[in-house]
Amino acid sequence: MSAPQKKTIGRSLLVTSAAVLSSLALTAPVALAAPSPSPTGPSPSASPSVTPPAKMSTVGGARLGLAGTQVNLANGVPVLPKDITARSWIVTDAESGDVLAAHNAHWRLPPASTMKMLFADTVLPKFPKTEKHKVLPSDLAGIGAGSSMVGIKENETYTVHDLWLGVFLRSGNDAVHVLSAMNKGVAKTVAEMNEHAEELQALDTHVVSPDGYDAPGQVSSAYDLTLFARSGLQKKDFREYCSTVTAEFPGATTKNKKGKTVRKPFEIRNTNRLLSGDYDISQYQGIAGVKNGNTTNAGATFTGVAERNGRVLLVTVMNPSKEEHNEVYKETAKLFDWGFKAAGKVEPVGELVPPKGAAGSSAQPAASGQAGGGSGGSGDSGGSGASAKPVTSATAGGGSGGVWTALGITGGLLVLLAAGGFLVNRRWPLPDLVRRRSSRP
Repeated sequence: MSAPQKKTIGRSLLVTSAAVLSSLALTAPVALAAPSPSPTGPSPSASPSVTPPAKMSTVGGARLGLAGTQVNLANGVPVLPKDITARSWIVTDAESGDVLAAHNAHWRLPPASTMKMLFADTVLPKFPKTEKHKVLPSDLAGIGAGSSMVGIKENETYTVHDLWLGVFLRSGNDAVHVLSAMNKGVAKTVAEMNEHAEELQALDTHVVSPDGYDAPGQVSSAYDLTLFARSGLQKKDFREYCSTVTAEFPGATTKNKKGKTVRKPFEIRNTNRLLSGDYDISQYQGIAGVKNGNTTNAGATFTGVAERNGRVLLVTVMNPSKEEHNEVYKETAKLFDWGFKAAGKVEPVGELVPPKGAAGSSAQPAASGQAGGGSGGSGDSGGSGASAKPVTSATAGGGSGGVWTALGITGGLLVLLAAGGFLVNRRWPLPDLVRRRSSRP
């Protein structure tokens, strides 16, 4: 499969956050009582209740702790769509961090595979994408029944790049468990994820399983999922993986008719339907990722980031009650549409907070967009000379063979605030975003 010639456009952005994908993962139907992840936090019920608790977190603003829809309607502000059935949702301006509107933003609910955003943000910086790992039977132990899988085989060797494609495109719980094994085990990975959530001030979140599989006590919120996406999108590799539409994944090693050992790859496609499209929904204009999820207890969940006319928005939607095919994506698209119309007109009801350690420190990410350990040449590279025209077709490289991206992101100039720090502790710069369209030749 030949690749169309890559083109990019550069645009300086000042972004508080960016958000994301979660992937489909079927899970066991057990819903058990969940302990509070913090001494002061409210305990979630055995299974999600019909109504939110009377008291919720006020991180990001007092109104975000109130039940129901929070929005400042005024002259010139479009009315919110009336057919949004999600238990919780939030619309934020990624450039400023303003929360444009929210509905039960801090309601602690099962997150499904959107939890993989936190997993990726925690573990992705630890291993170079070229590192290889031979899968042991113990690496695949403990995967929940009915989990979504990318198709990893015991005793086969995969690159870290392969494994992350499996996490983001197919929401492979098998890929999550292999990466967790490389990170010295699921227990250690879960502990690190909980620590990272606390650092991000995602205080509604308690991780039990790194893949988002339904588990007693595993909860997050629309607000927290947006923080995870925002943090993850500081990393170039995260941006690449969450915006990839299709890729080739290594198959099992076999012998052909001539007795020669061969390993034929197979195509995997992103299950984020706003990115890849479906028979009843089109690719959303300007979509850039990030992550979707679906379990018995959580229902459908999704976090997405999209750009249109110079605006970058993040939308998270959790558990629509309307049982239509692709409903979570349809409701997300409606909220995106509203957000793009309302941005610049509506008074915000709250804000996205920075990580605990970010206040008073440099807001500039490392050159690679990752913490120590790097990803083997995955850093943001200069994009100051990029074209200023939109791209109609392009592909992502990186040796993934047939990878398509709906939105690529090039490194380059970062816009820094307040002499390299935060301004009012809320703005967080991101590297330039670049839309890439893809098509088969």
